[in-house]
Amino acid sequence: MTRTQKQEILSFLESEFKESNAIVVCDYRGLTHRELEDLRKMAKDSDSKVQVAKNTLVGIAIKNAGLESIELTGTNIFIWSPDQLSACKVADKFAGMKKDKFTIKSGVLEGKAANADMVNAFAKLPGREELLGMLLSVWTAPARNLATGLDNLRAKKEEEAA
Repeated sequence: MTRTQKQEILSFLESEFKESNAIVVCDYRGLTHRELEDLRKMAKDSDSKVQVAKNTLVGIAIKNAGLESIELTGTNIFIWSPDQLSACKVADKFAGMKKDKFTIKSGVLEGKAANADMVNAFAKLPGREELLGMLLSVWTAPARNLATGLDNLRAKKEEEAA
């Protein structure tokens, strides 16, 4: 890899990491090309990005992006996204599918270093749509209960009248 290629990768990763709130570092040793493409497709569907890059380049990009540095050793694949949950959910879901070949090592969440347990905890949190659904359910509960109560009262009055 030439110096200019390294510089291009470094500037690309640095700009991407500045805009992201989550970077997940995973070990992918043993995955086939088809399995890696499945991971890329899964990440693309959830607005996340995936890349294999040299640990030194990623370490420099993380540092230049103003994020807390993490230890990078071995073979790593990097998943990042603008929101904290997407990258964590993709990594967790894929790790569940490929238990023996794909493991979450660490990450950077909201600019702070995070271990695998923290990444997994973020992956278990409900997403934006799920939270909005829960909130809507809570807001409509009183009206729903009132309608049910009035319908029960109507049914009881009709029964008494008959």
